[in-house]
Amino acid sequence: MKITPVKGTRDFFPEDLRLRNWLFSHFRETARLFNFEEYDTPVLESEELYVRKAGEEITDQLYNFEDKGGRRVALRPEMTPSLARLILQKSGSLALPVRWFSIPQCWRYERMSRGRKREHYQWNMDIIGTAGVTAEAELLAALTTFFQRVGLSADDIMIKISNRKVIQTILDNLGVTGDRFEKVCILIDKLEKVPLDAIENDLKALELDDDAIAQITDIRNISSLDDLENRLGSEAPVVQELRELFSLAASYGYADWLAFDASIVRGLAYYTGTVFEAFYKGVSLRAILGGGRYDHLLSTFGGKDIPMCGFGFGDVVILEVLKEKGLIPDLDSQLDDVVYPYDESLRESAIGIARDLRASGRSVDLILDGRKLKAVFKQADRTGAARVILLAPDEWAKGEVRVKNLATGEESNVKPSDL
Repeated sequence: MKITPVKGTRDFFPEDLRLRNWLFSHFRETARLFNFEEYDTPVLESEELYVRKAGEEITDQLYNFEDKGGRRVALRPEMTPSLARLILQKSGSLALPVRWFSIPQCWRYERMSRGRKREHYQWNMDIIGTAGVTAEAELLAALTTFFQRVGLSADDIMIKISNRKVIQTILDNLGVTGDRFEKVCILIDKLEKVPLDAIENDLKALELDDDAIAQITDIRNISSLDDLENRLGSEAPVVQELRELFSLAASYGYADWLAFDASIVRGLAYYTGTVFEAFYKGVSLRAILGGGRYDHLLSTFGGKDIPMCGFGFGDVVILEVLKEKGLIPDLDSQLDDVVYPYDESLRESAIGIARDLRASGRSVDLILDGRKLKAVFKQADRTGAARVILLAPDEWAKGEVRVKNLATGEESNVKPSDL
């Protein structure tokens, strides 16, 4: 029998889960600081939730199948469609705006590389019901707060910002609309990831002429808001929107984390405004996170649109970054007490002491077998125990137990009531 996990998935041994819990605690605490409430949904969803748009990469990466009831289902590849489903369930009764977050496990059958697996956990934060870029600015503040909490700075992380309206304006001027617009967006999203000639060939396949292809691929050279303004004009709504976002970032104090990059478009078709991705400035890795505004998502499910924006932040890449920077904390197992009866005649007394210590809130490892004292201390060291409490016949006859403080090595006799 194969004992390793399915390719692209992970086991979490206790030491691995301690690290995951540490990371998630920072996700949750950051969300709390910004007044976000946690929600969750089933990992198994209806397949149709993810196949609204033909040609989207996500459609080809689904873990999908027919269940025993003949229904087409899929393991969720992302959380946003599930979030949309929850919002639609409220049918207009939801008091807006709301701030929600989740840490779902997501599944995609994709090519693996460093920082990319086929299952991962993803921290999602979404603001629902706020139309202005104040929402995006707040999300970016939460992100930079998280990065600082785990020891990263603007010297380590760059958050690239753009707006889908930049691409919309340029492609509208080129007459690229409808299905071709979405397909071109997917290709622009790959400009920094695949060879330029491959992108150009794919654009030619969409029946675009050489001039249009040159203007589209030149988008990657629009590297500042001044460049964008020179191309679109200072009065262009998208230029003003981006200027406002960067101004708000300066007020929050994280402007040095941001960089404008017109080639950031995000591959998913539902983005409508601000889009952003964060990258590690060190070794080459995939984006740590991605997000943006998706005001028209609900109408793709037949609902009434509500302003929405948010991000998804994977656990795999950020852990690679923290390992690279030497920022993984020492997360040894923490244990308060080891209780050890010298012989079986003291078993019930040891149980009583362990029971009382646990009732007081202390974590206790009660030795359940007749191992030697040397082995008990070895186990206590391995589990990071603070004390070993020994029940021996002579001390117990006096109404005392022997306590060894493992940090100092000091030993003393103590009454059980004083433990």
